[in-house]
Amino acid sequence: MLLIGVDTGGTFTDFIWQDGDQSGEYKLLSTPHNPAEAVLAGLQHIAGKRAYQLVHGSTVATNALLEKKGARTALITNCGFEDVIEIARQNRPALYDLQVKKNPPLVEKELRFGIPGRIGPGGEILESFSADDLEPLRRQLAAADVESLAVSLLFAFSNPRHEELVGQELANLGLPISLSHQILAEFREYERTSTTLINAYVSPKMDCYLGQLADESGARVFRIMQSNGGSISAATARRESVRTILSGPAGGAVGAATIGQQSGYEKLITFDMGGTSTDVALIDGKLPLTTESTIAGYPVKVPMIDIHTVGAGGGSIARLDRGGSLQVGPESAGADPGPICYGKGEELTVTDANLYLGRLIPEHFLGGGMQLQTDKVKKKLEEFARQLQLAPVELAEGILAVANSAMEGAIKKISVERGFDPREFSLFSFGGAGGMHAVELAKLLQMPQVIVPTSPGILSACGMLMADVIKDYSQTVMLAQEDATPQLLNELFAPLQQQARNDLQQEGVASERIELHPLLDMRYCGQSFELLVDYAEDFLAEFHRQHQRAYGYASEEKAVEIVNLRLRAFGRPEHQQPTAQPPAEEQPVKEAFLGQTETIFTGKTYRTEVIDRAALQHGNRLAGPAIITEYSSTTVLPPDWNCTVDPYGHLLLTKN
Repeated sequence: MLLIGVDTGGTFTDFIWQDGDQSGEYKLLSTPHNPAEAVLAGLQHIAGKRAYQLVHGSTVATNALLEKKGARTALITNCGFEDVIEIARQNRPALYDLQVKKNPPLVEKELRFGIPGRIGPGGEILESFSADDLEPLRRQLAAADVESLAVSLLFAFSNPRHEELVGQELANLGLPISLSHQILAEFREYERTSTTLINAYVSPKMDCYLGQLADESGARVFRIMQSNGGSISAATARRESVRTILSGPAGGAVGAATIGQQSGYEKLITFDMGGTSTDVALIDGKLPLTTESTIAGYPVKVPMIDIHTVGAGGGSIARLDRGGSLQVGPESAGADPGPICYGKGEELTVTDANLYLGRLIPEHFLGGGMQLQTDKVKKKLEEFARQLQLAPVELAEGILAVANSAMEGAIKKISVERGFDPREFSLFSFGGAGGMHAVELAKLLQMPQVIVPTSPGILSACGMLMADVIKDYSQTVMLAQEDATPQLLNELFAPLQQQARNDLQQEGVASERIELHPLLDMRYCGQSFELLVDYAEDFLAEFHRQHQRAYGYASEEKAVEIVNLRLRAFGRPEHQQPTAQPPAEEQPVKEAFLGQTETIFTGKTYRTEVIDRAALQHGNRLAGPAIITEYSSTTVLPPDWNCTVDPYGHLLLTKN
């Protein structure tokens, strides 16, 4: 059956399709007013009336949270705890800002309701309550005209009985209900409440969006990419939308890790530069996982691939700040109006600067399917340069330098600041704009090699087709080191493992293709935060090793405790493995050379070869300067850098 992956971005919506041995790619501008329009148009273009399977990464939940356009949500908690989400934590991210403002809660005070009843930390019922006690709440909710309910009661992770009763009694209101023990069965009241509340806040909008796609797309099988690097059924995503907050970037990380393993590279820093933002992640043998993400200032504690995002993309707008300095981003021109060169934009962007410097080839952009407005960019950039009393070339290169600096800082945050040396990693570049900046970033970070995979502009969509079905489970246990015997841990994991097998089978995964990976959240007694460790025979030694790397020391004489059990359940579909190409001559065939252009590097103009990537073969070698064009992206090879094509068609860029 035809298989289609779709990634909705801020500027373009990307499609990848596979039909037996055949495959292809397609891009079209996103439709921010209703992302489903671009998705449906692309599906119609690719599939027509054919049956197909669809895997989709969506920004709908992310945007609903970032733009504060989610559902009108009510929070139900214990009496006296209605303000947990407003009190939050004592953390001060801006220590020296005397006018800092706290992030306002997603639910205003009049929509936070306390109910009687209390469960203790061990799961014991300290105060009972009945269905009759909920009658006043039912009337208040009906009068408040809410669209979604979040229920987070004390210690529901130890005993969910009271939350289940609330869910049963309020079901007749006909509203979606998010119960904290189903979303996040862990301690830490604020984080659990925040995560449950975000799920309730974004799920109605996601449900509407996915419902439209399910009804109008005609997909035979419809799956959604999760933030944890796996996919789930659309039906599950409509209920638990908080798990899709970073679904698009997660697809790119999965694709990078899979391709890296196939090509023999396990130490990668991924660099995904799109039209609106840049996403980076560090892969040291496996995908990095975190349970401490913050989106729009709100904690989201479901497991996610550890991805750091900055507002620097091809559509990032260049402006002067209040001090008269050049600022690039985080505002983006997006898909509408887009960069000036797309025809409707009025403000200079990173893409416009690349075009002015000759790093984009107008006649080959999107395979020649989109005409770029070169003259309009030239006029606007020269006007801006006169205002700054700069040469136009200086301004264009300055725009790229500012954007590169922001992306360099993002990579240092996930590498240097966590004890990793970027010089030991390869930069894995993708996204529509990644190839134009990858080498400059590698030079700034002294990284030895850049890898540009096949179809880099749609790799996030490719990763969605490569992704396993993954479901995550957790349970707070608070076990002391001396009590954490293998027998007890196995007994505690057993219910999670059984639930995982049942859930994956309901997702359509055959039992023989299910793999279960247990993990432990561990810390020294008295610490406030945990490290995630694989549950294996030497898990204690592994914890000390991770602590040494993360914090610079390990105290093996100190007592250790296990805070949470975690289980990652994988459904491993059969993936088509890539075929290595036989080696060709070092010199590319003459059809690969499309002509020459003038490109500016560090203020100097070079005659630059324009290369058709589709004509490159395994073993071909190029010397910079060169512009390598393809449908979904452009790769810039500066002077003093070389490009070699590997057996799978990926580009390996290295310094002379």
